[in-house]
Amino acid sequence: MSNQNGKSLDVSAKTVEEAIEQGLAQLGLSRDEVDIEILKEGRKGVFGLGAEDALVRLTPRSGSVQAERRPWPEATVTPLEAADDRPDVDAGRTAEVQEAAVPASPAPSSGEKNVSEIAEYYLKGLLERMGLSRSHINSRIAADLVEEGEEPPLVLNITGQDLGILIGRRSETLQALQYMLRLMVSKEMGSWQPIVVDVESYRVRRRQSLHRMAEKMAERAVSSRKRVVLEAMPAYERRVIHVALKNHPAVFTKSIGSDENRKVTIIPK
Repeated sequence: MSNQNGKSLDVSAKTVEEAIEQGLAQLGLSRDEVDIEILKEGRKGVFGLGAEDALVRLTPRSGSVQAERRPWPEATVTPLEAADDRPDVDAGRTAEVQEAAVPASPAPSSGEKNVSEIAEYYLKGLLERMGLSRSHINSRIAADLVEEGEEPPLVLNITGQDLGILIGRRSETLQALQYMLRLMVSKEMGSWQPIVVDVESYRVRRRQSLHRMAEKMAERAVSSRKRVVLEAMPAYERRVIHVALKNHPAVFTKSIGSDENRKVTIIPK
């Protein structure tokens, strides 16, 4: 990491999102308070050979005030933007897939670009190439996907028939689709766009289910006086559990494990 001129911060990590989150934590700022430039996508390599870290540059926007860092893992991560909120994608393959997915006709353009219109346009192109051209896309600002006081994201909800293929195991397919769309729209807009892709309101239902699970497992931990270990979850789902029980009077939460096996543990106080 290096701080240039006391303003921009260059951060390297295994993935772009991990580098961004580390930089935001170091600056004590939210994603909305910085401009993000991806200097290097990074790549996984094969059997550890040829691997390269991603490199990003974070520049605080005018008027942003850096805050003192608070070491509370995951619970302070920007909504829906946790470090492993997307798959590790080889940089070369990312460019190859993106080129194949861009619609042949030019994207919408105007004096002032509309993020929603551009996102819908590219997502429609991706769905067409997946053989799902008959599906529909509805965009909305989703306050039901963030905590109170957090800025709601732009959500593109896909509806139609036989869309289970878009979610995949542990929502891995949905995350990959969302990541590709973010890359395409961010390139068009010239800045990172934290767009959320949903399928038949799956994310809303999953979030509600996680809240219920958190309360139920907290009760079990309290009654048994034993810690309860939940199933392995992606980072953004673990964050929902952490935040749901943040102010619980009788339990606290902690993540254990690593990578795909990382789990939330609910521990009686």
